[in-house]
Amino acid sequence: MTISRRLFLSVAPAAPLSFRAVSDSSAGQSAPVLPPQFPSHEPDTAREMVGVSHGNVARVRALLANRPALANATWDWGFGDWETALGAASHVGNREIAAMLLAAGARPTLFSAAMLGQLDVVKAFVAAHPGVQRIRGPHGITLMAHARAGGAADVVRYLESVDGSDVPYRNEPFDAASRTACLGTYAFGPQPQDRFIVSETDRGVLLIRRDGAADRNLFHLGGRVFHPPGAEAVRIRFAPGAPAPSVSVEDGPVAVTATRM
Repeated sequence: MTISRRLFLSVAPAAPLSFRAVSDSSAGQSAPVLPPQFPSHEPDTAREMVGVSHGNVARVRALLANRPALANATWDWGFGDWETALGAASHVGNREIAAMLLAAGARPTLFSAAMLGQLDVVKAFVAAHPGVQRIRGPHGITLMAHARAGGAADVVRYLESVDGSDVPYRNEPFDAASRTACLGTYAFGPQPQDRFIVSETDRGVLLIRRDGAADRNLFHLGGRVFHPPGAEAVRIRFAPGAPAPSVSVEDGPVAVTATRM
């Protein structure tokens, strides 16, 4: 499947966390100014950790040196497409980063086992939970794709004998004229961030993002109805017309319609 480069490049390296000392007049001592989320880790740091775990070995090492618990960092790229740091390393086949994360306490998964060539683990998962091979990883990436990314030939051969381990998302044809009709900016509120921006890649893959968030690929179900990766239940519908006058997004109880600007 195609994944927007912006997803991987949207996380800029964050400065190391520091606490600024301020005067406490009542005690005559300095007290740290803590982040508002403390003791939880900052969302921007979690997002960075997941982002760099796709391939930035040096940054992963630096983040783990300061805060080893980031080995289990998780981020929702949109619509419930949750990805862990280990999940990021696993679907791109980065064994070095995966090993670093596991050594720091990351929780192993079926997908990391497939990428690392742990055939007995994969077989045990399938035996314990028949059908588990059909579950997709982050961004809807199949179990077989994880094994291929890691060059795990034994796991690939095994999964070739297991039904459903490499079933791609349904993605109906969507021609250039139809894509062009959907491109643009749609507003659903008065604030600058209340925007959906619809664009396309140089390979003709339609993308949607809320202003300030990550691009999400769109898979066409037919009739201008789509879903994003990692969220098959979500529906994104473009109204008829050229250009499309509006787009609606339905995510469980949350539904919003945005009008073309």
